[in-house]
Amino acid sequence: MRVLIVEDDHRLAAALRRVLIEAGMAADMTYDGEEGLEAALGADYDVILLDLRLPLLNGHQVARRLREQRVHTPILMLTALDPNDDAAASVAGIDDHLTKPFSQRELLARIRRLSHRQPMGQPEALHAGSILLDRAAHILRVRDRRVELTPKEFAILEYFMSNPGRLLTKTAIIEHVWDYEFEGGGNLVEVYVGNLRRKLATAGAADPIATVRGAGYRFEVAEP
Repeated sequence: MRVLIVEDDHRLAAALRRVLIEAGMAADMTYDGEEGLEAALGADYDVILLDLRLPLLNGHQVARRLREQRVHTPILMLTALDPNDDAAASVAGIDDHLTKPFSQRELLARIRRLSHRQPMGQPEALHAGSILLDRAAHILRVRDRRVELTPKEFAILEYFMSNPGRLLTKTAIIEHVWDYEFEGGGNLVEVYVGNLRRKLATAGAADPIATVRGAGYRFEVAEP
């Protein structure tokens, strides 16, 4: 999962990024409304954390412009307003709002809930043959057998299963699962894909990840 943080308090933005990375997510940071808008328009994010009071463009203006550009990424508004005040929640384009200060647990729960709220209504559990990926509980099962994955392995498999039959380049995988500060390369993607294949095979699943030489990978399930 890749999250965009738009927060002008640099210390808070860095703290939020640490929390997300420790939870296995990728996170990019921007510090004003114009920079946040540009980032949200230029990359594919699962959730946007958007502060209300931002320089240049405030959170409401950013949200409105994103929706005008038909960017439907879920937006979690971070606000210091009273939680009973409808000002933050009632603005078009805001999917949820969280009042500061908030706990890490609540933040992660809100992000995960929003990330599952896809425009086409993707279910929280993804099925492919004998493979069941429960995105809400963050659990992989193969033939009712639980398989332990690292956060990055889970994120890559989720990306594959959300895009069955679609060619996914190494660059696309890196951009979705990591962030702008990622310094690795395609070889690291190969390592993670290899680990996924071994774990799925050990659990009894047919290999669903096809390598397209020189291009990337495609998630295909041949088993009934």
